[in-house]
Amino acid sequence: MFGRVFSAALQGLEAHLIEIEVDIRGGLPQFSVVGLPDATVRESRDRVRAALKNTGFSFPAKKITVNLAPAGIKKEGSGLDLGIAIAILVALDVVTPETVANHVLVGELSLAGQVKPVTGSLSISMICRNTHPFIVPIENASEAAMVQETKVYGVQTLPEVVEFLNGNLPLAPTTMDPKLLLNTHQNLDDNFSDVKGQDHAKRALEVAAAGGHNTLLIGPPGSGKTMLAQRLPSILPPLSLDEALEATRVHSIAGTLSHNQALITTRPFRAPHHNISEAGLVGGGTMPKPGEVSLAHHGVLFLDEVLEFKRPVLDSLRQPLENGTVTVTRVQASLQYPAHIMLIGAMNPCPCGYHGDRTRECQCTPTQIQRYRSRLSGPLLDRIDIQLDVPAVPVSQISHETVTEQSDTIRQRVANAHKRQSFRYRKERVFNNAQLRPRHIKKYCGIDQLGQQLLEQAVTRLSLSARAYGRILRVARTIADLADSEAITPTHLAEAIQYRSFDRPIPT
Repeated sequence: MFGRVFSAALQGLEAHLIEIEVDIRGGLPQFSVVGLPDATVRESRDRVRAALKNTGFSFPAKKITVNLAPAGIKKEGSGLDLGIAIAILVALDVVTPETVANHVLVGELSLAGQVKPVTGSLSISMICRNTHPFIVPIENASEAAMVQETKVYGVQTLPEVVEFLNGNLPLAPTTMDPKLLLNTHQNLDDNFSDVKGQDHAKRALEVAAAGGHNTLLIGPPGSGKTMLAQRLPSILPPLSLDEALEATRVHSIAGTLSHNQALITTRPFRAPHHNISEAGLVGGGTMPKPGEVSLAHHGVLFLDEVLEFKRPVLDSLRQPLENGTVTVTRVQASLQYPAHIMLIGAMNPCPCGYHGDRTRECQCTPTQIQRYRSRLSGPLLDRIDIQLDVPAVPVSQISHETVTEQSDTIRQRVANAHKRQSFRYRKERVFNNAQLRPRHIKKYCGIDQLGQQLLEQAVTRLSLSARAYGRILRVARTIADLADSEAITPTHLAEAIQYRSFDRPIPT
């Protein structure tokens, strides 16, 4: 007796169709699974046996061999349970082979025969588009239906699947409108109007949001660095449909989507604790999963007290910030996760935290300050465009009732600047000013003679590093976009130069 159905397995962010073949023949009772299954897949034999018996189906006391093809791909997770159970029923002539021929079945089985949710259903739905109807747990149906070219059927129990495949139970495909979800207004609790004072910092974060620039906030405790960073998502441009699907895929693979959430509609904001491991930040582990940098894809990765993170953990961000991807290499496979992020770091200016503060005296020597700041390596600092001093806010500004700009107003300016960049770089593999390469800077960031003189004087007089030259031009390009100007003027350059405080020598 022989049965065959299609299922799917995940390898990194990508899904692969798996052909489940079941052979049942006489001999001593045995249930074996071959084709590079992991421990979870091997345990499916116990779940499948109990699910079949507890839902009224017979389980043969014979030799059962399950082959998962192609055999060269490692199969992980419990999503193959449903496919294995249906393949056994096909071999037993309970389910007609013709009716199940093109369907892809994914789901975990409980011992009582319930079909339980799995991870990665969006990625699997993408490989089923226009070719395979997709049977998936009811909790994952709305997520899988984000791919409108795929017919998605949500199910709850094993008998329900059998009745549907045999034509005795009609099921309507799940339909979703991703564009409607994206256009739904998202009310964020945090608003820039909550921040008293710090006009200079709010302007810098507006520039960072408009150009996708990595930013470092430097200031004493209580100056509002964390408060400002937490409100950054409220002024970021809206997600496009492609960006939303990419972000949702990552969160689906990682298992961080909430049960009733079909699509990520707002830009992610991730703020890991400083004791996080390297694998937790960039991804990996025994069973590789996306890290925080990938979970922040198309959003913000906020590292509060950035100098408290371990040096190797911070340095692991270099490649993701440069390439926008994370590569996890193992013996059997090399996995790649997306990581287009804005990095926002917050730190104290010195060990005691009060260097440059007007109200409290700093007790640190220049050597101590330099040693403290050197925890942030030069190559990582080289990837940060904006370095901003955030001084403490006077009490008079905190208590004074003033009307400050709402996030929606700032967000509109940011969105307009983002549209200018999208149109300008439509023929390049560049999405914002922060991603400009040296050849792009020469092409799109030209300045006049007066601006060139200003920039050269800044590099010389302020002791700015040579690497700051290109960063200043990138930021100036964004400032010009916010001003709706195609030309970069000396005024735009002057503002960009202010955002390089970390390059300046420490005063003695």
